[in-house]
Formats: sequence, C-alpha cells, structure tokens
Amino acid sequence: MLTFQNSCSVPSSFQLAGIPGLESLHLWLSIPFGSMYLVAVVGNITILAVVKVENSLHQPMYFFLCMLAVVDLVLSTSTMPKLLGIFWFGAGDIGLDACLAQMFLIHCFATVESGIFLAMALDRYIAICNPLHHTTVLTHAMVGRLGLAALFRGVLYIGPLPLMIRLRLPLYKARVISHSYCEHMAVVTLACGDSRVNNVYGLSIGFLVLILDSMAISVSYVMIFRAVMGLATPEARLKTLGTCGSHICAILIFYVPIVVSSLIHRFGHQVPPPVHTLLANFYLLIPPILNPIVYAVRTKQIRERLLQMLKTETKFK
Repeated sequence: MLTFQNSCSVPSSFQLAGIPGLESLHLWLSIPFGSMYLVAVVGNITILAVVKVENSLHQPMYFFLCMLAVVDLVLSTSTMPKLLGIFWFGAGDIGLDACLAQMFLIHCFATVESGIFLAMALDRYIAICNPLHHTTVLTHAMVGRLGLAALFRGVLYIGPLPLMIRLRLPLYKARVISHSYCEHMAVVTLACGDSRVNNVYGLSIGFLVLILDSMAISVSYVMIFRAVMGLATPEARLKTLGTCGSHICAILIFYVPIVVSSLIHRFGHQVPPPVHTLLANFYLLIPPILNPIVYAVRTKQIRERLLQMLKTETKFK
C-alpha cells in the first residue's frame, strides 16, 4: 500500500468490519444470517425448478418470476458468503477490485430487480386491461427483451459507479469499511479527494430508479383498478384483483425496506450504527426469502406442483 502526505494512501485492499459494534456477537449472528441465506437459495432454486417442469407456468408472469429469482440469488450470494466468512473466520479482507465488483453487483441487480417489477406491472396491466392481446403482445421473445432491457439499464446506470471511484478517488484515508459489504457510500466516505460528483451521481441514480419505477407501477395499478371496478360482479372483481396480489406483495417487500432504510439513514441520526448495517443486510435478504414464499402460497399451480413433488419424494423414501 503506497502512502502519501496527510495520511492518504493507495490501498490494495479494504477491511470489511462486518456488523460494527456487534463484533462480540458475530458468531451468534451467523446462525440467523446463515439460515436466512439458505432459505433464500433453496426457495429461489425451487421456484426456478417448478416453473421449468410445470408447462402450465410457461407464461409471462412466471418467466418474470424466474428472472426475479435469478436476481435475488445474485443479490444474496454477492454479500452473504463474504459476511458469513467475516462472522466465522474474521475474513474481512477484500481486494480493491473485488470490492468494486461486489459494489457493482449489489447496486446493478437491485436496479435490475426494480426493472423486473416494472415489467411485471406491465404484464398485469395488459392481462387485465387488454386481455385479448396479452399473448400476442407479451410473447416469449418480448418477455426476453424486457428482461434484457432491465439488465442493460442496470449496467448502464451502475457501471459508472465503480469506474468513477477507480479513476477519480485513488487515495483513501482509511482502509476499514464500517459495513458488511462494499456499499457505494461506505466506500466513498473513506476517500481523500473530492467525492461530490460520486455522491451526487449515486443519489441521483437511486432516486431516479426508485421514484420513476414506483410512479410507473402506481400508474399501471391505477389503470388496473379502474378496469376492475368496471366489472359486473364483486366476485369477478376479487378474482381479477387476486391475480395481482402476489405482485403487490413482492413490490412492497422490495420497496418498503429501501424507503425505511433511506429514511433512517437520512433522519435517524440517533439510531446506533449497528442498526443501519443490519437494515442494509436485511434489505438484501428479505426479498430473496419472502418472494418465493409469497408466490408459492398465493399461486395455485406452484403450490400444487410443490405438493406433488413432496408427495413423490415421500413415496420414494
């Protein structure tokens, strides 16, 4: 590590602190975090397997659900193995390039997930407001294009973040990141140079994705509710709205932790640092855990196929 004046240096690696302030509890914290990560991995792989083998689920909504499962696997796997390594072995050291790669994966795929939710809202809008054209508009090719568009947007928006750090902020006043993963702001605050451009860009992208996507999803549901209210009977309205239930739950599971974490980070100055870090980790773990559960409970085809698979496994035993 090269050192310059004013105690600034060019680090070859950083040191992740895990959960700052709770170092003595790291071993115990590994139990719930490890369990949650295992549930997330098993749940999302199960969703992928069920959709693959069940022909009745080869529809746009479930293809988007598979994309969501892949994104959730990437989000949880980009952070949890390293965090468990910190908890179990104190392995907090992470190379600069690995840190920037982790930062890119976390922020990029969080952006992709928001884009997938937007595509799912489009699917529900067409299915309810224009059902005769649903299969002709949302073909398998179109679903693939929407998924690629969400991925491209994530790469386009987030790609500059690690590049700007690499090119504009080579010097750091410390190498210990008070976080459990390489979150953008946690890294930038250690920089010696002028980080205003990085801060403004990071915040602008966050607000752009959060506000524009949530507004577009809200508009689609306003139009959906208007169409549903025009149905003849209450039973028809409930049945139609029921097809949106899983998507609404998944949206709330994704956006609510982001909003809560952002509000606490902005206004909760009296909140202890460990709470900030725990919330940041829950934000990456809660959607991957709950999304498969929500869709398994609320989707009849997935539920029945899972029960069928469990019965078959029990017979073989």
